[in-house]
Amino acid sequence: MKELNSAYQLGEVIPNITLLLKRNVEKFHDEYVYQEKNSDGVYEGIKWEHFYDNIEKIAFNLKKQGFQKGDKIILFSRNRMEMLELELAIMAYGGVVVPIFAHFKQDTAELLINHSDATWMAVAGQEQLDNVGGELSQLKSIFHFDNVSDIRYNNLVPFAELQKDIPQGEDSCLDETIEPDTICLNMYTSGTMGTPKCVQLMHKNILSQQAAISQIWEVNENDRLLAYLPWHHSFGGIFELFTALYNGATYYLESSYGRDADSIFDNWKLIRPTIFFSVPKVYQSLYEKTVISKEAEDIFFNSGLKFIFTAAAALPEKLSLEFQKRNIPVIEGWGLTETSPCCTLTDPSLKRVSGVVGKPIPGVSVRIADDEEIQVKGPNVMKEYYNNDEANAEAFTEDGWYRTGDVGAITETGLKLISRKDRIFKLSNGEKVVPTDLEKVIELKCHYVQYVIISGSGEDHPVALIFPNKKMLENPDYQMTPEEGCFCPRSLQELGKCLQGCLHDANCDIKQKFSKIKSAAIIGSELSLDDNTLTPSMKVAPKNVLEKYKEHLRNMYGDNVPTEEEVYVVELDVKNNIARKIVQD
Repeated sequence: MKELNSAYQLGEVIPNITLLLKRNVEKFHDEYVYQEKNSDGVYEGIKWEHFYDNIEKIAFNLKKQGFQKGDKIILFSRNRMEMLELELAIMAYGGVVVPIFAHFKQDTAELLINHSDATWMAVAGQEQLDNVGGELSQLKSIFHFDNVSDIRYNNLVPFAELQKDIPQGEDSCLDETIEPDTICLNMYTSGTMGTPKCVQLMHKNILSQQAAISQIWEVNENDRLLAYLPWHHSFGGIFELFTALYNGATYYLESSYGRDADSIFDNWKLIRPTIFFSVPKVYQSLYEKTVISKEAEDIFFNSGLKFIFTAAAALPEKLSLEFQKRNIPVIEGWGLTETSPCCTLTDPSLKRVSGVVGKPIPGVSVRIADDEEIQVKGPNVMKEYYNNDEANAEAFTEDGWYRTGDVGAITETGLKLISRKDRIFKLSNGEKVVPTDLEKVIELKCHYVQYVIISGSGEDHPVALIFPNKKMLENPDYQMTPEEGCFCPRSLQELGKCLQGCLHDANCDIKQKFSKIKSAAIIGSELSLDDNTLTPSMKVAPKNVLEKYKEHLRNMYGDNVPTEEEVYVVELDVKNNIARKIVQD
């Protein structure tokens, strides 16, 4: 097996979250740790000294309420200061935090609450309380950040009860002796390929990662992170959040939670972040704001921006070059919730190669198995899944390496991602198709395309389901064309006609003839959280998409099944491998 290791040795790792907090209050006591907008729309924050004092109070009052070491608490809330203080207090006391997506509907919320075996819960407010049933008798108390009213429960406790002062003469409940391999965080996976799994993470998982990363890049108390990534997800709740906490940087909560590009840009102007973590689609929408004026361009590419970090997908080359020409490093990483989450990082001094996600961080090793699956070993790897014997039986190799389920290869510049193992399918002739290759190519051809799913298991050729960005179709920006020679479509039909050439070119980019699509259905409906075609982290759930839109798949293979959605089908000639030429005046 091919193996890849870091060029650096992992240094000293802080044993637990309690000692991290104690170190930070001594080192950064008069620095801001966190800021969010108040009711007047003005950012206001809290400094480490006050922040640490709040955490001590919460831990003390939790114990007074009956909370014990090892107890689990569901955090059902959007990112906010109360959630952060409560989470750290629980970890530093010796409990286990179980964050879940703030907008889960009742069926999913109850499924995870019951599966977690948590005996406590904290909710943001009425919305979350309305999305849990009344039969949660295992919950000793439900803490609430905002005022709520619900006659179903007699165990509602205002968060203010946990903020009361510690009586004089009483000691702090924060435990400095917590062992590094103590579980402190149970985090549910996105569930892109099925039911979410509960990942059990330890103090050493989170802190070894930060010790490793601090050897690669420099983040300090002078840095500002404008942040929207949700804390129930590992990218935001472990990687980004603890990068700020560990290094004393100030975490500014983005007031639209990343949902509105105008809001992000306005907050960007206020904060002038030095570091930004995001996904390519958000970077693209922010970049489009810079064409308005030279002032907007200077705001976005501000001189203090040290680097940007991208994950979930590669940053389009055109956008990457915009940062490169301004000497702003673009760093990409790869990992999973089970690896808390980062395993590899790209070196910004090297030329970026599509699909390559860099080399392992210190202490982490990566290898490629005989079936091309990527396997990982290191102090960042989870203990195991909670209450899931079937998944645990398959999670680790006999010699202790974690099976990631990703397929990849080791190259000179680092690890190259190919696909998820369970996305690869075989055609009727036995040929193996990697659908993500073509999906990425199509998505990069046109930013009017939001999601693409390639299917064809057991068939004689692949086909595609394409979901456009409906907001862009309804409000075309005639100053921003996707590529030279393209125009701004205003409807599904116009997009279908326009995409025919791009889909043909995408087919030509794929070397294997059997991997080329023969038809594509451009579908007018949107993927969403409500029907589980998108995960809470806004990733596509392929199995659910293919099941929901199976009639369109059957029609592309020759059936005549009625469908409810508006659809435009593009037929392609895969034998013609000559790419179209864009004619310019």
